[in-house]
Amino acid sequence: MSPPVQKVVSNPQLPKKVDVVVIGGGIAGVSTAFFLARRGISVALCEKGEIGAEQSSRNWGWCRTLSRDPRELPLAIESLRLWRQMNAMTGRETGFRQCGILSLCATEAEMADARRADDEARLYQSDARMIGPEAIQALVPGTDRPWIGAHFAPSDGRAEPALAAPAIAEGARDAGACILTGCAVRGVETKAGAVSGVVTEKGTIACQSVVLAGGVWSRLMCHSLGLRLPQLNVQGNVMRTAPLEGGPEVSVRGRGFGLRKRLDGGYNIAYGLSNEAQIVPDSFRYLFDFLPRLMIERKSIRLRIGKRFLQEVLDARKWGMDEVSPFERTRILDPKVIQSDMDAALRNLRAAFPVFDKAEIVESWGGLIDATPDAVPVISAVDELPGFFLSTGYSGHGFGIGPGAGRLTADIVMGAPTVVDPAPFSFNRLRKGSKPVLKQDLRRNSLQSQGIGGAN
Repeated sequence: MSPPVQKVVSNPQLPKKVDVVVIGGGIAGVSTAFFLARRGISVALCEKGEIGAEQSSRNWGWCRTLSRDPRELPLAIESLRLWRQMNAMTGRETGFRQCGILSLCATEAEMADARRADDEARLYQSDARMIGPEAIQALVPGTDRPWIGAHFAPSDGRAEPALAAPAIAEGARDAGACILTGCAVRGVETKAGAVSGVVTEKGTIACQSVVLAGGVWSRLMCHSLGLRLPQLNVQGNVMRTAPLEGGPEVSVRGRGFGLRKRLDGGYNIAYGLSNEAQIVPDSFRYLFDFLPRLMIERKSIRLRIGKRFLQEVLDARKWGMDEVSPFERTRILDPKVIQSDMDAALRNLRAAFPVFDKAEIVESWGGLIDATPDAVPVISAVDELPGFFLSTGYSGHGFGIGPGAGRLTADIVMGAPTVVDPAPFSFNRLRKGSKPVLKQDLRRNSLQSQGIGGAN
């Protein structure tokens, strides 16, 4: 089931020419359009379906610095700063509230991971800190588990995925952007080896630059352009409750559950212990890119063969500009929820917080997450095609860092000084034959170089 998303009405006419075309109306795409338009750049955003209707409305709704990959932390900190201003900047409700995020620890192994994350956070002047059982009880009274400690980021927050991307898209339109829904981009035109325009199902738009922020669809678009983007999809699942009295205000995760309070007084609940990845033809094409990560995360990623294998075998990987593209045949991805994950999440949550025994589940949904081999996004120019930029592969972290990612992408497109160092997000790091730098390796090297923590 697809969660309800605030409707964004399309501009009625296709512009003949703009400076930049953004492909994709998720949180990364609309944020890019927003920050470009606010700087006087003419922008058209093309979305094949509806704004925010795929993973940008299907995530947990967390806006966090807590437990980030060190490469993402500066961007997460900038994003949190922007989230605090986003209601005022867009003139609309995004649902952002500063509530704090709490990661509960029941075992010494979980405490060790939390301490390592805390060491990293202190390198960036984060206000995250370790807390003990008494402080946990003060933050989340009513928990029924003997937690031995937790990692807490009081400045972290939450926003409403069903409201945020539409609000930012409307803010971009207020600043002059053209927002086009039900308008799939079939391909990119070039002249003298550089971007010169895009061909949509409704006609051609001339432009100097293109930003591909297509989420799980980015890999297919890149392939049609002769670009190799190692990206695979994993499925996450979320459910929501009716309004519930007495639940936590702070967002919380523990082993086998995650939650955040909604504006309507209900809660979003997720499993958080593992995600499912269906085996598809690209699983074999990118096997050696993803193998190091799969070996480390083999307990948290479940592999299976389903109907998507045949679907992707049958989907065209090349098509003509005058032909219906795969983007038009599937306007909105709406995978069937994995009910066993939802059952486990609710069971684990009720064991930890008995107040949820009386929670009424209203609906649940699945969403496909665009993942890279190192679980870090690509926010980058593409050397092979001047004028072409990527903003994709957010690996389940994209909603929270969406505003900062949009600002960084706008900086890169304009050739302006960047708000954070873009090097960790370079497309070149994913070249065939390169070895992905995983969080575990980066964490060990970073802490050793700073003299913090151990090499565990």
